[in-house]
Amino acid sequence: MAVETFKDPCLNLPWGELGARVLTSGNQVAVTLGYPAAGARDDYARALAEHLGVDAVDLDLRFSPPSGRGFPQVKHIIAVASAKGGVGKSTTAVNLALALAAEGAKVGLLDADIYGPSQGMMLGVPEGRRPQSSDGKTFQPIKAHGIQAMSMSFLITESTPMVWRGPMVSGALQQLLGQTTWQDLDYLIVDMPPGTGDIQLTLSQRVPVSGAVIVTTPQDIALLDARKGIEMFRKVDIDVLGVVENMSTFVCPECGAASPLFGSGGGERIAEECGAPLLGALPLAMEIREQADGGTPTVAADPDGPIASIYRQAARHMAARLWAASRGGQSAGDIQITMTDD
Repeated sequence: MAVETFKDPCLNLPWGELGARVLTSGNQVAVTLGYPAAGARDDYARALAEHLGVDAVDLDLRFSPPSGRGFPQVKHIIAVASAKGGVGKSTTAVNLALALAAEGAKVGLLDADIYGPSQGMMLGVPEGRRPQSSDGKTFQPIKAHGIQAMSMSFLITESTPMVWRGPMVSGALQQLLGQTTWQDLDYLIVDMPPGTGDIQLTLSQRVPVSGAVIVTTPQDIALLDARKGIEMFRKVDIDVLGVVENMSTFVCPECGAASPLFGSGGGERIAEECGAPLLGALPLAMEIREQADGGTPTVAADPDGPIASIYRQAARHMAARLWAASRGGQSAGDIQITMTDD
């Protein structure tokens, strides 16, 4: 069997069909994918060896982002959204951004919640730290935990209320996005405010968004609002890359029993309705909240832990879906295979 017939673990399509670039020499295989997957190299190597019928494969897994809809400094913009507050959207956004970086991508995070920005605290940026500006017109993003970030919280104090009407908020969002000197990003994760109002429409209609991720909980009321968010993105012709379900189960710290406190299967149902995968189901775990509140989100605090692995797998699947969508059914690149005898 050839390497090109191996089915990608995220997309279940052959690497040849996806246009992955492949070079082989004996048991050494170098594969360039359109999504970052550094953390899955060993798993991919074992699956590839089984596919080829050999004992082991020395796999060099590389990443080259596909052409995007973004602007010169940003290849892809991904919105993380929920039509309902309190479902863990901001925590999901920051951990997905950190997960993409951990997998090998260059990542930025834009806090688009003008009224209630929280990413500064979640990233551990000290209050009072301000973005630098070399020309008085643009801002340099603040770097934290290996990603670039911009938030209204960097420009105001935590106690300053944003008493603005819709047009002012939309203008502020466009300034944060357009006047930040992002530095060669593969992905810009946008933490959207809850709802389907001015900011959502501004971002959807005036910014080249590549795709969206919907965050929900298993509760029926949250699922109802999630449907509204999905429908909004459909109306503005933005692909939904997947669904993340938070507070999926509560695991008793004493006996280890898992209980679906807020219901079960809701995220999977929503994902099926919108024709996108359930990217991940996160437990109701105190450490997720504590780590985010403490300025070191889960993926940064425990990058190899079980909860971080859920975020990292979700990030891989999300980026893989974006790679497949960006190809438009056409080959993303030539496959070059050079076989030599051991």
